[in-house]
Amino acid sequence: MMHQLENLDLSTMSTEPSTSKPKPRKRFVGRTSKPTGPPSSGIIAHQIPESILRDPLLQAAVDQLPRNYSFEIHKTIHHVRKNEAKMVALQMPEGLQMYACTIADIIERFTGALTVIMGDVTYGACCIDDYTAVALGCDMLVHYGHSCLVPIDTTTIKTLYIFVEIAIDAEHLTSTIRMNFPSSRQTFRERLLTEEHIPTGQQIHSGKPTLAIEAPDESKGKDKEADKDQPTRLALVSTIQFVAAVQRLKDDLSAESAKAPVGLITGSESEESTRPKLWHGRYEASIPRSKPLSPGEILGCTAPKLYNDVDAIVYVGDGRFHLEAIMIANPAVPAFRYDPYSKKLTRERYDHAEMREVRAQAVRTASQSLSSDGRWGVILGTLGRQGSFRQHQAIQHQLQSNRQPVPYVPILLSELSPAKLACFAPHISVFVQTSCPRLSIDWGYAFVQPLLSPYEAAVVMGTQQGWAGIPDGQGDYPMDFYEKDSVWAKARTWKPPLGV
Repeated sequence: MMHQLENLDLSTMSTEPSTSKPKPRKRFVGRTSKPTGPPSSGIIAHQIPESILRDPLLQAAVDQLPRNYSFEIHKTIHHVRKNEAKMVALQMPEGLQMYACTIADIIERFTGALTVIMGDVTYGACCIDDYTAVALGCDMLVHYGHSCLVPIDTTTIKTLYIFVEIAIDAEHLTSTIRMNFPSSRQTFRERLLTEEHIPTGQQIHSGKPTLAIEAPDESKGKDKEADKDQPTRLALVSTIQFVAAVQRLKDDLSAESAKAPVGLITGSESEESTRPKLWHGRYEASIPRSKPLSPGEILGCTAPKLYNDVDAIVYVGDGRFHLEAIMIANPAVPAFRYDPYSKKLTRERYDHAEMREVRAQAVRTASQSLSSDGRWGVILGTLGRQGSFRQHQAIQHQLQSNRQPVPYVPILLSELSPAKLACFAPHISVFVQTSCPRLSIDWGYAFVQPLLSPYEAAVVMGTQQGWAGIPDGQGDYPMDFYEKDSVWAKARTWKPPLGV
């Protein structure tokens, strides 16, 4: 959910658009100002006509939106006009809906299109609702706040994704990392271990170690000596809104810094003796990627496995939902979160042992149902494109092809809840849901019957390796639901064999 800002006060002003007729029923509300940053030459910039980029009335409208949020209004106007759209659907997460009416006014004022604001809950890019947009008579959909997880060539309507990149205090971010993280790998590890007593959620801390970094012992003397002159290795990740900030952070950390801070951490200029001390060495910063996501971007269900020897994960963003995905995929790597709104760096932890045991119990219960002829419910999520029909078919085929075929019933649900699934008791002994793996991981304990993800169902059927009792990290719980070439990505394009 996006961080909410205060509503903007608008001053009345009636205008005439440069290329479309005014709508008597609506007046644009704004003020005049000079356009910011138009190209100095050329006809187009990023395929946007200069007539749009230099339109002072349109720029006045754009100025009503927060300047640090990139809603890409000029780009949107261009695409609406180019597509000759008549009805445009606007879909965005709840944290951005306070700007929906302003954006709708701008689109209607500067194009010939009408708008529809889609107010249903939007948890992520998987919830893009092109089906409903078409049913409403729309011929174009603008989806805000998420990356193009569902390719535009597969949607049933012309679709424009607006990431809504958010500008943050990049200098403060870099200084915060340099103040708290030693650039020396050996020193970083020693410092990290001495701070294991600090509770989760507080600045630079951690609680009880759980599958986290281990203290060095005598047998690791050679490794310790080798780490002495090596830079600290950091993996930098974020949501799509902050990928640009993460890239700049990587550039800043990858070079030595000799710049003295001027009140970046304390908030005011001070004497040299009272200024915060920063580590000025070079870090080995990397930006991992799970294709088709952007470099550094993670989802709540998809995060990369860090195969390199990484000392820590640094996540830029508010909340823990996305961060937990990469923590689950990499239980041995310490994780830190920088909140760009509160400007705090905190140590974050995850109870891997509890999660694995809860999910293992669900798998064991589901396995027992195979010998008792228990019926399974195979749920197709219908909230936007959360559920994949092809994947739904693949799971049914897997149940039918089992050595002892498993009886099942297909179920369509937009949102899952313990109360809703309890209505199917006692006829269903196990549920498999295609909506979101995190529903099973985060909330599975609240359901009476096991609520399995596609991965967990495959473990029950014996087609995927489980995570329990596997040494050397081979049994880590995978978070690759949308990763290219993963089993689950392929399942979304699965086709039944001939004759089935």
